[in-house]
Amino acid sequence: MSKELTKRSEDYSKWYNDLVVKADLADHSAVKGCMVIKPGGYAIWENMQKALDKMFKDTGHVNAYFPLFIPKSLFEAEEKNAEGFAKECAVVTHYRLKTNPNDKTKLIVDPEAKLEEELIVRPTSEAIIWNTYKGWIQSYRDLPILVNQWANVVRWEMRTRLFLRTTEFLWQEGHTAHATKEEAIAETKQMLEVYADFVENWMAVPVVKGVKTPNERFAGADDTYCIEALMQDGKALQAGTSHFLGQNFAKAFDVKYVTKDNKQEHVWATSWGVSTRLMGALIMSHSDDHGLIIPPKLAPTQVVIVPIYKGDEGLAKVSEVANVIKKKLQAKGITVKYDDRDSQRPGWKFADYELKGVPVRIAIGERDLANGTVELARRDNLSKETVSIEGIDTLIEKLLEDIQDNLFKRAKQRTQNLTTRVDTYEEFKKVLEEKTGFIYAHWDGTPETEEKIKEETKATIRCIPLNNEQEAGVCIYSGKPSTQRVLFAKAY
Repeated sequence: MSKELTKRSEDYSKWYNDLVVKADLADHSAVKGCMVIKPGGYAIWENMQKALDKMFKDTGHVNAYFPLFIPKSLFEAEEKNAEGFAKECAVVTHYRLKTNPNDKTKLIVDPEAKLEEELIVRPTSEAIIWNTYKGWIQSYRDLPILVNQWANVVRWEMRTRLFLRTTEFLWQEGHTAHATKEEAIAETKQMLEVYADFVENWMAVPVVKGVKTPNERFAGADDTYCIEALMQDGKALQAGTSHFLGQNFAKAFDVKYVTKDNKQEHVWATSWGVSTRLMGALIMSHSDDHGLIIPPKLAPTQVVIVPIYKGDEGLAKVSEVANVIKKKLQAKGITVKYDDRDSQRPGWKFADYELKGVPVRIAIGERDLANGTVELARRDNLSKETVSIEGIDTLIEKLLEDIQDNLFKRAKQRTQNLTTRVDTYEEFKKVLEEKTGFIYAHWDGTPETEEKIKEETKATIRCIPLNNEQEAGVCIYSGKPSTQRVLFAKAY
């Protein structure tokens, strides 16, 4: 079994694809553009779900589920949203197949089973949800509605890459309704903070929080807030978005409520989401030429114990101690695997767990028993040390915290190293050629300039950072006055 990876320095894109497949995270499927998420990858996604779901519920949100199919007439109701997603929609036109009369081994679409109205396969759920909310909301007493759903969506993609961009992907989408504009904006910003907290403190990936330009805004939103992360190759990845939808969907679906003053008003809306794209961010932020590196807080297995022994008697002696260590670690809430399979040698296991990113590995042999020690290996920096079995549970508990912290600090330092301020278009293009990364530069605020820069360099404005420092300057492209720098980068 070949596990060797392409080196990042040779071909970063191939390294990523190799790693996703060889670390058993995902695989290509028989459906073009769609992926199979394997148990190893899904276990990480489940841990992400678990952490985020608690954060959502801690901020007052509840889960629900809405249909996968959206009647075309509902989808068309909010024009900007419909137009924004139209090119990516999969459409259901018939509901039945029948045997081909000319070839009994084949099936054809039954022309008599044409739907009265075509159905859009969910690319996003605003339309179906706001049509539903119309029946839920009559009075100010019914507000706010704070609903999230965990679901799959379909956006027909021409160029796909596992986790980063696939035709079908998994995500969560929050959809909230509020009595006032101020409440809705506060909700939008609160959920951006939730995402930033999760990505930084669980995924160990530093982010820049900001607001999108009108050109990059979610279709149908008044404002889109986002978190942007920088990958090892200097490209940006949008890690989460939170949208202030104003009253656009409420007006499109005529969702009104009676105020305390007995007046009728349209409600105010938000939507926000993250997807399995976060898996791509996790992989590209931390992993190396040896394989995956998973932050301990999200690792399905935080510690693996590998026995080294001769014969059944040797295994029995090692297992007795290994299982005591395992129970002590589990008592501290640490997930542990004791790999006593006799089908693979210890060296193979070491390489496999290194590839799959298990944060801590314990090797214990018969000689170690006599000394009361084990060998401890860290995945983040590949260091090894011999430690006493006495108090190992407390030691590893602290070690996992150290690894989590180290991964964040390392990623933050890399982001700082790949962040540049430029004052001219020549400097801007030079940075893009030499090292890419985040670039802070002045922009005149016009969509025309934004488009020209994108056309000429493939760099986009990732966001206008929140709490941005105001400073007088001139746009790098047009030379027109500017009041602040915005964040540019090439992106996934």
